[in-house]
Amino acid sequence: MFFKQNNQPSKRDFCQVVYNDDLRADMRALLALAVREDTEDVGDLTTLALIPDGVSAEAAVVARERGVVAGLVFAQELVKTVDERLNWEGRVKDGASLEKDDVIGIVSGPTFAMLTAERLLLNLVGRLSGVATLTRRYVDAIEDTGAHIYDTRKTTLGWRRLEKYAVRCGGGRNHRTGLYDAILIKDNHLAFGGITDFGPGEAVRRARKYLEEHYAGRELPMLEIEVDSLKQLEQVLPENPDVVLLDNMSPDMMREAVQMRREVGATCEFEASGGITLETVRAKAESGVERVSVGALTHSAKTFDIGLDWI
Repeated sequence: MFFKQNNQPSKRDFCQVVYNDDLRADMRALLALAVREDTEDVGDLTTLALIPDGVSAEAAVVARERGVVAGLVFAQELVKTVDERLNWEGRVKDGASLEKDDVIGIVSGPTFAMLTAERLLLNLVGRLSGVATLTRRYVDAIEDTGAHIYDTRKTTLGWRRLEKYAVRCGGGRNHRTGLYDAILIKDNHLAFGGITDFGPGEAVRRARKYLEEHYAGRELPMLEIEVDSLKQLEQVLPENPDVVLLDNMSPDMMREAVQMRREVGATCEFEASGGITLETVRAKAESGVERVSVGALTHSAKTFDIGLDWI
């Protein structure tokens, strides 16, 4: 795979999604559902009625706009799930920049099966390429600031690893994959009265103690806490978690937070978060934070326009 330069973590970070058995298992589960949605136990009625099984053809998958491609690592397995006689020949790799009318790959085999697989392939690659394309726009918007773009858990149900893989193709980095692989103490953890009646500094201490007891002899998962005021940050900095999420703070507030961190001598990284857009992301990144998390990468990405053209 081709990934945009500088999206490789340089310090301790969350687990980054790569093409591996977990990712393939998620894709296969989604693909099984997708095939069932389209064909049930009947098949493709239109091609059954019109296209003889003995006819073969070739078709090009073509970009209809500029962008970044993602999802091609799944293309061969996808078409062969529909029909073993189909074949995929990729012309570019995931993470590549595309111009309008660029050929992404060639599908060949029985025409009947190609028409059945067409929408499945276009939906998968189009969705993931849309995520990669939007991510690249955010990455380019903060170039040379020293900060990096991160995704969130605001993903399509069942598509999380695939969408996070697409973020990586676009040059972004992955935040935690799920609730199981990192601690992120948010406002609702602290606001639940009657049980968690302690402040953010104590929350970090308790979370670290839990990790040290349950992960003895192993690398500890990342520990992050969300703060929405400089007063909360003042309590957290002496505990020095891995990351402090600065929620909905203005660039001026974040610059003040960076100065506070410098004075205390803490080594935690700062993450800007909360309603960040392409118009506001650079100002946030220029405040001195190391990370900017953007839910829009996955919850608001437009499907990339691709089509299948007969050769």
